[in-house]
Amino acid sequence: MVFNKVIARFAVGVIGNIISLVLFLSPLPTFVRIWKKKSVEQFSPAPYLATFVNCGLWVLYGMPLVHPHSILVVTINATGLGIEVVYLMLFLLYSERVKRMKILLIIVGEIIFLASLAILVLTLVQTHKKRSTIVGSICMVGNILMYASPLAIMKLVIRSKSVEFMPFFLSLFSFLNGVSWTTYALIRFDAFIIVPNSMGTALGLAQLLLYAMYYESTKRQNAERLAQCYLRRPSLVNGE
Repeated sequence: MVFNKVIARFAVGVIGNIISLVLFLSPLPTFVRIWKKKSVEQFSPAPYLATFVNCGLWVLYGMPLVHPHSILVVTINATGLGIEVVYLMLFLLYSERVKRMKILLIIVGEIIFLASLAILVLTLVQTHKKRSTIVGSICMVGNILMYASPLAIMKLVIRSKSVEFMPFFLSLFSFLNGVSWTTYALIRFDAFIIVPNSMGTALGLAQLLLYAMYYESTKRQNAERLAQCYLRRPSLVNGE
């Protein structure tokens, strides 16, 4: 029975790794758009800043010196950390100067926080249980912040009745990621993983519902914008 639980947990963890990897890669179309337009437009850096620090926290949590037998937690979050670095570099490159400085300061602050936490926990706390409790509690907060970071975009969606700046695949795989890691943590109970990921499941579902609600109005707005561009074109050709 115990052996079956170990196998089941490992299998769900592998699935969770795959879904998490797709989640980390899901904003690629957004960043291709940013790269082509040389502008971040109204896209928010908040989800990527939150994911950056969240991945760093979970890498620390999964280290053998903190929480043994959590290699699947380390592998996916270390990968995610590298991916978020690339995304944030693009935000720094194509943001306006004031916004760029703000993002840079937040990144530096997050790095200092992660390094300080790692040094303090590994030098001052002596047992795995205490280290897991301290880092796991902070991870739980970080994970909740990561899942809650699209709330600002959800507010924009409701106000504008448009999902243009809320990437669909990011919302979809946030939901699937929450489901997979909640299942993983239920097999061998881990409250630090269950609490934030169950909340992430709910927030991901809310984003998908918003997407379904405002998808048609987004299409109408885009069609109207395209029609206005065509109407303006003759006047531009005539030099008016």
